[in-house]
Amino acid sequence: MSKFDPEDILTCALTGHGTVGKTILADAMLFNAGEVNRIGSIESGSTVSDYHEDEIERQISINSSVLNFSWQEKKINLLDTPGYADFFGEVQGALRVADFSLVLISGVAGIEVGTEQVWQAAADYGLPRLLAVNMLDRENTKFDDILALARERFGARVFPLGWPVNPGPNFNQVADVLRKELHTYKTDGSGKYDAGELPADWSDRINTFHGELIELVAESDDTLLEKYFDQDALSEDDLRGGLRGAILAGTLIPLFPMAGLGNIGVRRMMDLLAKYAPCAADAGEVKGMAGAGSDQEVSISASKDGSTSIFIFKTVSEAHLGELSFFRVYSGTVKTGVDLLNSSQQARERMGTIYSMNGKKRNELGTVVPGDIAAVVKLKHSHTGDTLCDPHKTVVLPRITLPEHKERAAIMPRSKGDEDKISTGLATLHEEDPTFVFEFDPELRQTIISGQGELHLETVVRRLKQRFGVDVELAEPKVPYRETISSRGESKYRHKKQTGGAGQFAEVWMFVEPLPPGSGIQFESQIKGMAIDRVFIPSIEKGVMAAVNDGVLAGYRCVDAKAVVYDGKQHPVDSKDIAFQTAGREAFKEAFRQAKPALLEPIYEIEVLVPEEFMGDIMGDISSRRGKVLGMETEGHLQKVKAHVPLGSLGHYATALRSMTGGRGLHTQHFFSYERMPHDEEQRVIKATKSDKAE
Repeated sequence: MSKFDPEDILTCALTGHGTVGKTILADAMLFNAGEVNRIGSIESGSTVSDYHEDEIERQISINSSVLNFSWQEKKINLLDTPGYADFFGEVQGALRVADFSLVLISGVAGIEVGTEQVWQAAADYGLPRLLAVNMLDRENTKFDDILALARERFGARVFPLGWPVNPGPNFNQVADVLRKELHTYKTDGSGKYDAGELPADWSDRINTFHGELIELVAESDDTLLEKYFDQDALSEDDLRGGLRGAILAGTLIPLFPMAGLGNIGVRRMMDLLAKYAPCAADAGEVKGMAGAGSDQEVSISASKDGSTSIFIFKTVSEAHLGELSFFRVYSGTVKTGVDLLNSSQQARERMGTIYSMNGKKRNELGTVVPGDIAAVVKLKHSHTGDTLCDPHKTVVLPRITLPEHKERAAIMPRSKGDEDKISTGLATLHEEDPTFVFEFDPELRQTIISGQGELHLETVVRRLKQRFGVDVELAEPKVPYRETISSRGESKYRHKKQTGGAGQFAEVWMFVEPLPPGSGIQFESQIKGMAIDRVFIPSIEKGVMAAVNDGVLAGYRCVDAKAVVYDGKQHPVDSKDIAFQTAGREAFKEAFRQAKPALLEPIYEIEVLVPEEFMGDIMGDISSRRGKVLGMETEGHLQKVKAHVPLGSLGHYATALRSMTGGRGLHTQHFFSYERMPHDEEQRVIKATKSDKAE
């Protein structure tokens, strides 16, 4: 049995823009808690979080890592998340099960697009958010400017609980607002500090901030306000209950100054998290549904005596261990060997060996209590996003909010015969990472994989080779153009074939006419009398539909047209099903060509979020892609551009955007409609298609 109760367990999602130092900060926290004997290095690949081969090679976080340590009689679960937009699904999974989010900001770069993105994602989950300004031991830090901008963007409730006295390469002193004292940190990386009196030039400033903090906290606690007026001061112990309540209510957003690499300010932040940050018991009742597809709402609470319910937020495959499902317990207790119901899939599961994880290091657990995070091996039917619960009291918990796909690629095996391995590998990788999807498109005759960016898809390809032994390459996916008509067209087609035996004969008279967009293809027979026997009408329709699927202009599916067969001829001996199929197909093609055919292209709506200084580059790039800007608006200190861009021009857009903005731009995209192509582009596509067929 865990020695911690739900009120003693805190789960923190460590989030922020890329390269703000999340992974090193996580190592510093583990070091201070005695879980590791040194702070690791990104360059040497020795951090606890980034232990996968591809993370070490690229020197970035690709997966969210589950860490834990004890501090001041509290258990803190730390979910270290990637900062690159390509892996934002990992962030969403961590936020889904966290009690709060600690958002890191670079002390040099300040608030970036990724900061805004994780801030909003945490808000969407209703999580309290705390801020930390990291890397204050670098050149050109700007703490004052960052604080001002944070208050402008996130509100006046952002409040520094400490102030860097000497930011820069020699940073080692923090003025503590709560205790009104100076903390001087040792420069040996131990994280230890000596507390002393504030210098005269800082004393008045910190006293002023202390008073402002009391007023902020006292807004939700009249007792504290009265005590402050009576005594003209409040101790940290006096503030403890009010400060915690203010953080929970969102009326106060603490901001911590620190340098994770030098372990400056980290230990004090850990103290404050243990005392004031939200815990598992603070979540109150969690809402879910009584079953898959049910509209009956049920509530569960973080009670060890309640019915068991857990949520799987991450699935990974680890060497020498197999598939691991990471979960959070929301009610009841979980033990190895217990039988649970997967209420999302309606399948029974027996819990195997349960582990507490610190990166790749694992410790076996007997029991997991509400609010805690753990991992279990070899679940047969359960995947990321599933709920497991007591079979006698079912609940389905809300799933993870997954980001839309932003990058597509066709995947092609380098060796024949690997198709089954590829299919198995792609399915497994999708189960681990639901933000990656794949499908075989019968129209394009390609296996299309989709993800968050080029790096995301390259990571999938690398894992296919490492884990499943298949070597594949990525290619540009074909664009699913459509063919349509803009006027009426007619044809009279006779199919006559004579061989040594029975011949084939069919004659079909047909016209086609355009339909409104989105109508698809309609077929109608206006045959009167016995010109064509009724038994052959379905054969003609089958031939028409074959032509529709194969395309007429450039091999793409035909849409928004009506085909009407109104007359024809048959032979008493040689007319048969195959003859009328052929005649129907060719008659449709001839009529289609006479009806001013044209190509339609898929148009996607994109939203781009960037700092204002990149607007010129963004607008120019959209124009070069034949895009049409719909509008611009300000979102915080960023600019949002909405535009319609042809899918054929959107290839590698996530990578191009990252290059244009130095990684400070984000975008979303989704299908909007099909529209007519410009004539020059249409002819280019038709010519390229004919060339491909010739080859």
